[in-house]
Amino acid sequence: MSSDTLTLSLDLLRRPSVTPVDYDCQTLMAERLKQVDFKIESMRFEDVDNLWARRGTQEPVFCFAGHTDVVPTGKLEDWNTEPFIPEIKDGKLYGRGSADMKTALAAMVVATERFVKKHPNHKGSIAYLITSDEEGPAKNGTVKVIETLENRNEKIKWCLVGEPSSTDRLGDIVKNGRRGSLNAKLTVQGKQGHVAYPHLAKNPIHLATKAIDELCNTVWDEGNEYFPATSFQISNIHAGTGATNVIPHTLEVTFNFRYCTEVTADELKTRVLEILDRHELQYDIEWNHSGQPFITPVGDLVKATQTAIKSICGYDTQLSTSGGTSDGRFIAPTGAQVIELGVLNATIHQVNEHVNVDELEPLAEIYERILVELLA
Repeated sequence: MSSDTLTLSLDLLRRPSVTPVDYDCQTLMAERLKQVDFKIESMRFEDVDNLWARRGTQEPVFCFAGHTDVVPTGKLEDWNTEPFIPEIKDGKLYGRGSADMKTALAAMVVATERFVKKHPNHKGSIAYLITSDEEGPAKNGTVKVIETLENRNEKIKWCLVGEPSSTDRLGDIVKNGRRGSLNAKLTVQGKQGHVAYPHLAKNPIHLATKAIDELCNTVWDEGNEYFPATSFQISNIHAGTGATNVIPHTLEVTFNFRYCTEVTADELKTRVLEILDRHELQYDIEWNHSGQPFITPVGDLVKATQTAIKSICGYDTQLSTSGGTSDGRFIAPTGAQVIELGVLNATIHQVNEHVNVDELEPLAEIYERILVELLA
């Protein structure tokens, strides 16, 4: 089972880089990239390590993007292996970060080394944008690196994010866009009182019921050829003191929009407020906008990716914008074409996270072929 990609994957997986700690994963990658003439630039913002590495000074710039940080392990007793002692069982590589996304990082480095050896005078530039703040608040990671690059007019044309995009087999799904994400915490005001004397109180749960029902049943848009319709989901409702005989003073409702390019965050906010005001509620609302939607239509990068997957895997890939957000949301607004391509995502963020070992080398081969298509 030994391979270059597996060996580097094991080295990365042994490092307990729980967000936002990088644990020298970027140093390991940087040392490999230095050997093939990359200029290494470390960018640390507060407690977050970021790596910007570039080979070449000319445009166009092809960038591999990803993150070295992983989510916490959860209860260790629920794991069948040690999360940070990678282990291979029945053809599967177990370890925290194996799917999300250290094996993709390893495949990127190996693919780059092989490509540079075969094409030392390639066109344009190859770059790496690696952060340790993707699984955390995402405040001092990719977004800050992009701000730095924008300030010095250093532009990425094509960006491949190594997020685990595949569903049933390697490369069957490629993300060529993501929905936007808008979160809100709504606090509806009432008046606390005894349940036996409701005329002396105002129950915020009762007051808000019709507005909440309308929010749940509103059609926000119809979607388009790239995106499903915008989704509204309540993730938490809380009220009361815990006692059965007390009408609560406030009701808190936390909800999220995953929205497409048919509507803007400001339009969603306006429509929500119209509904709340129409139902004459007294309320406060806090908004948190965590990502704009983006789409990469079929063009150079998508075609190169489709060709690479067909060549290495023998089947066609499917373009998708489903799933959550990624750091692609910070890169796409610069005008870059962005896609996400990585291993299977079935076990990401779970105990016993794992990948199929026999898909690691093909992933490196796909990445290398994409470089050939664009820069050879």
